[in-house]
Amino acid sequence: MAPPSDHAPLAERVEELLAAGGTLPIVAAGQPVLRRGAEPYDGQLGPALLARFVEALRATMHAAPGVGLAAPQVGVPLRIAVIEDPAPVPEEVAVARGRVPQPFRVLVNPVYEPVGSARAAFFEGCLSVPGWQAVVARHTEVRLRGEDERGHALDEVFTGWPARIVQHETDHLDGMLYLDRAELRSLSTNEAVAALWNRPTPEAAADALGFELP
Repeated sequence: MAPPSDHAPLAERVEELLAAGGTLPIVAAGQPVLRRGAEPYDGQLGPALLARFVEALRATMHAAPGVGLAAPQVGVPLRIAVIEDPAPVPEEVAVARGRVPQPFRVLVNPVYEPVGSARAAFFEGCLSVPGWQAVVARHTEVRLRGEDERGHALDEVFTGWPARIVQHETDHLDGMLYLDRAELRSLSTNEAVAALWNRPTPEAAADALGFELP
């Protein structure tokens, strides 16, 4: 564990963010914090400050709204993310995408590895790239390891849309945006997705925009 003096700048940064009150400002693409790997969490914030920060991440995620939020997205380069998905989608969409409700959980120092070789591609967006979506092929099943906010070990297999969420958020902690993995020919505004590609799967978009699916 690093000396307390090494922790001070990050703790002060989080205290400043929380002191402003309300939801946290979300950092948009172009800011270096989104492109640098976040440092492993090893007590930089202390239990009480970590708990307050996690609650602020959760409130910010809900307000956005989104189903995941990583600490670098609010300008804090720590390997911490939160996820939660009530999955309010039609049944045919839920079935096609493997989207099932996910309870709120905190991911500390998460890493994932694929389970099997299957991949699935769907439109995906990001709170740090507002207004746009693109088709991303991701592993359909991953094993996630890490800890929760209390330091308890996490070792869980995620499938379908929950697997997509944990890959997306863990990628943020490695300095990656979903666009790094996207089919760029699929890049569409939110309005275009709603008007043209609002379907359970992206086959029609692939045909019309000229990209391949796995």
